[in-house]
Order: sequence, then C-alpha cells, then structure tokens
Amino acid sequence: MRWIEVEPAGPLNGCVHIPGSKNSSLALLAAASLADGLVTLEGIPNIDDVKLIGQIGKDIGLTVTRRPSGEIVLDPRYIHSAIIDPGKASAYRASYYFAGALLAKFGRVTVGFPGGDNFVSRPIDQHMKAFQALGATVEFREDHYILEAKTLHGADIYFDTVTSGATINAMLAAVRAQGRTNLYHAAVDPEVVDTAAFLNGLGARIYGAGTDRIRIEGVPYLNGGRHTVIPDRLIAGAFLMSAGITGGSVTVKDVIPEHLGACIAKLREAGLEMEWDENSITARSTGQIRATRVRATMYPGFATDLQQPMTALLTQAKGKSIVTERVYPNRFNHVPQLRRMGAEIEVRGESAFIQGGRPLVGDWVHATDVRAGTCLVLAGLVAEGCTRITGVEHLERGYEDVIGSFRALGAKLSLHERETEQQDGRAAGMA
Repeated sequence: MRWIEVEPAGPLNGCVHIPGSKNSSLALLAAASLADGLVTLEGIPNIDDVKLIGQIGKDIGLTVTRRPSGEIVLDPRYIHSAIIDPGKASAYRASYYFAGALLAKFGRVTVGFPGGDNFVSRPIDQHMKAFQALGATVEFREDHYILEAKTLHGADIYFDTVTSGATINAMLAAVRAQGRTNLYHAAVDPEVVDTAAFLNGLGARIYGAGTDRIRIEGVPYLNGGRHTVIPDRLIAGAFLMSAGITGGSVTVKDVIPEHLGACIAKLREAGLEMEWDENSITARSTGQIRATRVRATMYPGFATDLQQPMTALLTQAKGKSIVTERVYPNRFNHVPQLRRMGAEIEVRGESAFIQGGRPLVGDWVHATDVRAGTCLVLAGLVAEGCTRITGVEHLERGYEDVIGSFRALGAKLSLHERETEQQDGRAAGMA
C-alpha cells in the first residue's frame, strides 16, 4: 500500500515549469507508428502511461528509446505486429490511437478495450464510426476488437458529438488512406492541433486542424522527423488553482496562455488576480475566493480535467457554487472523498452543488483518477491535520514528480509505503 501525506503549510508561492502535455504525448507516440523513418519527440513527460507505450512498442517492434537529454527516439521501421495486448491496452485509455495509426499500414489491427480513468461511460463508438466510414470492418470480442481493411478510402465523416480522441484517431487513419477525408464537427483542442502539426512535419497533408472541419489528403508514406510536444495546460491550471486555495502566488512557466483562456477567465471570476505574458501565467490570491458557476465542456470551454481541482478550490468560497459536467456527466468520484474531509457537496444529475466555506479536515481518501488525485492534494493543502491519499498510481500516470513540484512551492507532501495487511483500518473502508 502506498499513499501520499499532505499537511497544511500555508500559502504556496513560487514558479513551476510545466512539462509536455500527457494527452498530446500519448497521441504523438502512437502516431509515430505511421512514419517510415526515425522520429524524435521532445518534451514527452516521464510518466507511467509513456512507459507503458514503450512496453507496447517492444511487443509490436516499435523501438522507443529515451535519451539522457530527455528526448524520445522512436523507430517504427521494424514494426512486425499490429496486435496490442489486451492487458496492456486496458491499463490506459489512449491505447486506441494504435488502431488508427496501424490500420493503414497493416490492414488488420487487434486492440484491447481501452482502460485508464474510470468515468463510468467513455464510449469509443465515434472512433468505430470513423474507421467504418473509411472502409474498415469492426469485430468485437470479449476483451478486444479487430479492425480490418484491405484499403482505406477517404470519406466524409460527421461526428455525432465533439470528441478529441475520435478526431485524432480519424486523422491517424485518414493520413495514409486513398483520397480525401473531411471531418465535420471535429474537436478543436490544442492536442488535435499538435498531432496534426506533428504529422504534417512528417509529410502528411492535414488542413484546418483547430477548426470544426478538418481536411486530410491521403499520402502513400511519411518521413521521419522531429517535434516538440505542447505544454500540459491541465497541470498548469491545477497549479494556478493551488495559489487560490492556499492564498499564495504561483507562476506557471513554459505554457501557452491561449490554451488556458477559459481557466484564466473562471479563476478571475472566482477572485484571483491573473497576469500572463507569452509563455507564463501568474495567479495571485486576493484573500477571498468567490462562489461561482462552472460548466465543464469541450475546448475552448472550461476543461473537464480541471473541474475536479476547481471543485476543491470552490469548497473555500463562501456561498453556493455549482459545477456542471457536460463531457463526462458521472465524473464526480472525487465528491465522496471531499465529503469525508467535511465538504458540503450534493450531486444532482450532471451538477455538483457546493456550499463553500466549511472547514476541511484531513482523512484517508482515495484518488480514482489523475485529476481526482490533484483535487485531493489541493484539498489537503488547506485541511486541518494530515490528509492521506491512496491511489497514488493514478497521480503517477499524469505527473513526473507531483510531490517534488508541490514541495518546490512550499507544500508539505510525502510518499509512504507499507505492507497491505498492516494498513490502517480506516483506509481499508474509505472507498
């Protein structure tokens, strides 16, 4: 059993350098399978999901090497298999990108059903719809699915809902399809734009990424190349919120402020002073958090991955706040954990109603996903006494060094481990 202990340490102050985007990195690493030469990626975070891709790469013949400088070199020239082990695929959700990346090259791909964070319902129907439109057949088995297509042909694909994952996957499959593909109602997330920029650097012909209509002209092959991943806007947003909840001042560096426009606006509305320049953002507490309403939606709206840490921040606002989740309506697993700490929150449908201003008290709590873990860390920073967070593996999926990063700002965090049978009885019944 491992857990993180968080103790209150007063206002957080200082600077944090933001690593490369986890979500973009996972797409780029799979997309490299499309290339016919060496690919070098800079800024890829050293997190568990990335390490798992290295294991998957080893299985299929994709060589993934991290150099001492931190950059990752991928050699897709000797990929000999398009079978992604179901056990490894179920360990993280972005395994589905290998379907789009390998389908055009091999004509048949086997991928285990995606896992990762548990938000109850994260369907892949839009991915399958795109593959079928391009000419693939889909066969579902107990723990995996099989895609097959002798040749992929360009098509007009109309997404029923805005989905970043399916937009990226459709791009991957269409890049080496014959003819033109048009994606309508496409996601406009920075991660979509980053993936398109990477592929275009290899010789793809993708136009309109960042708008709701993307055009892809298929090409017969892709060269190798070099690309730097965009900064992680979600980690940056959480650190900005840490300034508000603790009453401090935090600067995030190596970011693209445009990617955090909705977050900046909402934190201002909640009472923080916000300043930014070309590649940094500073959040300063004014001493009071204001209650507000937040609606998590697709980019450029307020990110669903930030609603959980935002909920922790709003527990400190006097008055009633409402957080509505429009992307994953059941993404409220963090709420029972905050209640254990004394928060007054009621979930009705896709909204959480927060009666703020109640003091939080440290307790044993459990992180069910990356952002829920971040939420509990923020809550622990202002809770009375010690907060112990289990589910550490989820935080490690998204952060290279969550403890070191928060410590650099003055927080008191520490990692602990002991045999499961010796665990505290309270921890055993916390879920």
